[in-house]
Amino acid sequence: MNERILVIHGPNLGRLGRREPAIYGRETLADIERRLEARAQRLGCQVESFQSNHEGALIDRIEAAETTHHGIILNPGAYGHTSIALRDCLSGSPLPVIEVHLTNVHAREPFRHRLLTAGAALGLVAGLGPLGYELALEGLVAHLRSRHGT
Repeated sequence: MNERILVIHGPNLGRLGRREPAIYGRETLADIERRLEARAQRLGCQVESFQSNHEGALIDRIEAAETTHHGIILNPGAYGHTSIALRDCLSGSPLPVIEVHLTNVHAREPFRHRLLTAGAALGLVAGLGPLGYELALEGLVAHLRSRHGT
């Protein structure tokens, strides 16, 4: 099976490398996407990335992926803490999702401790920086292959 994985980056992630580098690091979104492409090639799967600062655009992209992709890696950014609409979309989707956060949200401000979207995800990777995306990809591909006996 040649898995197609959609990687969705939520609000402010397009500013990685410039936005609070002491918290989020110096790697850009393009750097993370290059790392994911290389990891996907080694795993024999495909990744496609999408970034938006708009909640509705994220929901539209998840819905569209249901007929084109096998799974989703999602960094919802701040929407992970606030968006019931995004949570409902994930809950209603047949695609497995692994949620990623660059920082350990539980070691940050109290309002970040609650993740509405994580309850609709297969798994959660948080606090490992850009490596978290790669680990999410490994885990999602392993999950998909175990479901299909490959």
